[in-house]
Amino acid sequence: MRHLFIGLVAVGIAVVSSSAATSGQTPNFEKQLEQQRATDDRWRAASDGYMLMQKVSYRSKAGDLDVPAFVFLPFGPPPPGGRPALVWVHEDIRGHLYEHYIPYIREAVARGYVVIAPEYRGSIGYGRAYYDAIDYGGREVDDVVTAVEVLRKRYPQVDCRRIGIIGWSHGGMIALLSVFRNPSMFRAAAAIVPVTNLIDRLERKGVEKQLALIDPANRFGGPPQIRPDVYKERSPLFQVDKLQIPLLVHVARNDMDVNIEEDLPLIEALHAQKSDLVVTKVYDHPPGGHTFDRRVNRVTLEPENTPEQLDSWKRVWRFFAQPLAVAASD
Repeated sequence: MRHLFIGLVAVGIAVVSSSAATSGQTPNFEKQLEQQRATDDRWRAASDGYMLMQKVSYRSKAGDLDVPAFVFLPFGPPPPGGRPALVWVHEDIRGHLYEHYIPYIREAVARGYVVIAPEYRGSIGYGRAYYDAIDYGGREVDDVVTAVEVLRKRYPQVDCRRIGIIGWSHGGMIALLSVFRNPSMFRAAAAIVPVTNLIDRLERKGVEKQLALIDPANRFGGPPQIRPDVYKERSPLFQVDKLQIPLLVHVARNDMDVNIEEDLPLIEALHAQKSDLVVTKVYDHPPGGHTFDRRVNRVTLEPENTPEQLDSWKRVWRFFAQPLAVAASD
């Protein structure tokens, strides 16, 4: 099965991309559904021999949508006291659980974690209604945090006192908002190159263009100059005072998506207000910039293993080890 998976990736069969979603083109939703089925099959193949994969769905706490999610479990019975878990939040407002997460989820499961990866509203591969339900920084956060209740009700092997959350880019923003809005739900959180300040972001990248991407249904009620309160509510920078758990943040100076000018104020605010809870790292100019920590060879599925990528993941695993009571190893 692993050889079949690698072959599919090598020839580029049914690889889902969010490029159409971010270019203003109308997506081919039927093709996306077909591609998502192929992606699910590739994840199953990549899980073979490494972990048990399940594809589940659950009702969001927002009450309006059923959320698909991947669940990955270690083989065998849980240890006394149960297993820790990670809620894994994918990047991109029009993304899904990309294959470049394969080696990292394998490693998480090998370390004893149960991993649940919600395909929150707006994700591609689940039809037009789901795509159009995008609620940037709003109900998509509800979709993600409901995963904790799913672990509690459906997975008795999980010790629900030991659940962390990790996300990248837009997913990093969701991870931050999840712990700011639900201060006692998680034991620890990691946000890698997270979106932090929507007001600044729209000013830098163009208000009209960005609103077409993040708020096509006008759920915000207008641009930042008209509804600054809504943008602040959905921007982690303005919620730092609500942090109550350990938090790790990694950013890159050469990030061309979430520019360092957007992320540094968050890091400064965290250290000024929550220095006892925060661990941060600013990487100078790592290969890949915005994607520096999740780059893999598409044929072998092995991480690129640049020094910065290795360092970032080593820090992630060490960070989660103590609050989630997992044996740390390099």
